[in-house]
Amino acid sequence: MTASVLPSTGRLWTVWAVGLLVYMLAVFHRSSLAVAGLAAGERFDITASQLATFTMLQLLVYAAMQIPVGLLVDRFGSRSVMLVGTVLLASAQAGFALAESYPLALVARVFVGVGDALTFICVLRLVSRWFPARRVPFVTQVTGTLGQLGAVGAAVPMTWALGRWGWTPAYLGAAALGVALAAVLLAVVDDSPDARHLRGPRMSLAAVRASLAASWSHPGTRLGFWMHFTTQFSATALSLLWGFPFLVRGEGRSAHAAGLLLTLMIVAVMLSGPVLGWLIGRHPWHRSTTVLSIVWALVAVWTAVLAWPGPAPLWLLVALMVVTGVGGPASMIGFDLGRTSNPAERLASASGIINQAGFSASLVLVISIGLILDWRTPGAGTAYSPSAFQWAMSAQYVLWALGLLQIWRYRRRTRAVVDRAMLQAGHIG
Repeated sequence: MTASVLPSTGRLWTVWAVGLLVYMLAVFHRSSLAVAGLAAGERFDITASQLATFTMLQLLVYAAMQIPVGLLVDRFGSRSVMLVGTVLLASAQAGFALAESYPLALVARVFVGVGDALTFICVLRLVSRWFPARRVPFVTQVTGTLGQLGAVGAAVPMTWALGRWGWTPAYLGAAALGVALAAVLLAVVDDSPDARHLRGPRMSLAAVRASLAASWSHPGTRLGFWMHFTTQFSATALSLLWGFPFLVRGEGRSAHAAGLLLTLMIVAVMLSGPVLGWLIGRHPWHRSTTVLSIVWALVAVWTAVLAWPGPAPLWLLVALMVVTGVGGPASMIGFDLGRTSNPAERLASASGIINQAGFSASLVLVISIGLILDWRTPGAGTAYSPSAFQWAMSAQYVLWALGLLQIWRYRRRTRAVVDRAMLQAGHIG
């Protein structure tokens, strides 16, 4: 904790809880289209690639905003930036609820991406300002893990709301949550224990470029980037858009079963996060080995599902959801590489660079799946065939191959840099 005033335990955890709720709400809004993909296809009369464009634009905006958001948080503080993000999310979801045309709905999802981008880095900054340094890694992992409860809310409850109330009331109800939470944020959250607002110095364009270049030049930042890239996209593509259609159309499961399987994936995210946090804390020299093991497990279970003759059995789909879910918190290991490879003054820019990776890969995968589905089932609307999903989900292998190659490259380079640093420290001593 960098502040000079020590907050009471109740105050500290209250601020963290509100920040966590804001992040959970952002995840909820981000994931709220996942169970509404088929309904959206019917409402706007669109193809699979057009449906994928919703999530593509949302992810594109989210990824593109990461570095600017880091700079905004350094300049204006977490409270102000997070408040703007919460209001934007509520407004965008209200627009999405009322949209009756595809172009208007696209605009709404773009602003969902903007609001979403304005939350996570803010919460990470709050954690670093309010908690003692020794607690920051654990609280960060718990924050990322519990934040996925928002995706649980977007799975079963949102499925129920859409079926019970219909499109517009369900999404307007989701928007109302943001309005209420913005009021709580205003009343409770301060940037640090001794300051409601923290304002950083203005940075020139040259200083911004220098900071970003210095962060990217360290191989540890690049290793963290490719770790985040390789582990996250499978879970993100399923939770944001294609999981429900894949399980219903590709694997022949009921809507209820598909919702439960997607919820199981989020439960796997929540349970594996603290375990991975403990593991890398105990064994920091094996972070890349841990990531590589998880990626190979992802490749293996997806291969088993896609190669299975006919619909995969339930036990294999359960294994798929669990292993894919572990990939979510595994991507957080990339942030730990960024933290240990950069000085404190470059941490926000390094985190922004790394956070772009997984969402960029997810963006590529989401749109690729849509294009392949349209290719394999031309003129069929949303009546995708199981064979089409086998082709579409196989697009992941290209991204895994690229990511594994880059992790292997930058793991060697990072270890060489660390070895030189340790050698120099030994000589100095």
